[in-house]
Amino acid sequence: MPLTTVDPTPALIVVDLQAGIAPHADASVIANNVTLLDAFRAQGHTVVLVNVAGGAPGRTELNPAGGAGAIPEEATVLISELGVTESDILVTKTTWGAFGSTDLHQQLQSAGVTQVFVTGVATSIGVESTAREAHTLGYHVVTVPDAMGDLAPEPHEAAISLVLPRLSQVASTAEVVEALA
Repeated sequence: MPLTTVDPTPALIVVDLQAGIAPHADASVIANNVTLLDAFRAQGHTVVLVNVAGGAPGRTELNPAGGAGAIPEEATVLISELGVTESDILVTKTTWGAFGSTDLHQQLQSAGVTQVFVTGVATSIGVESTAREAHTLGYHVVTVPDAMGDLAPEPHEAAISLVLPRLSQVASTAEVVEALA
């Protein structure tokens, strides 16, 4: 279903397009994020650029000792294509989702944001977690699969076909740009 409604105060949240993770996004994913950034900024809407600098400390199957540890500083730098501006909200998280370990919810509430558009990498990790948190907090969530990438095609496809439609409206970059116009 095409996106037909954009709230008066939306925000674009770009997740983890940073030096250490962006290689999992192909050129079209980066280009689509730039297109969305340009469209949101041109309309004077809120733009949030998120990077991750650590991880939750709990034990997992892949890390049975726990303690995700810090990410090297050079890997946390946002990619230059995002063209960070003074009006952008910059958020550094230490968990998968952009809300749990930051003050992002408070910043968006202060700006009157009611709808968030979520993009970035990895679809099944940072993007999905951020969309889940935003949905739980009561935001109208839109996810943009052609502006997302993942470590492999299978988790990306599973997230966009099975999970994200339950948490969000799903729209293409072109649909979002058209709806913003």
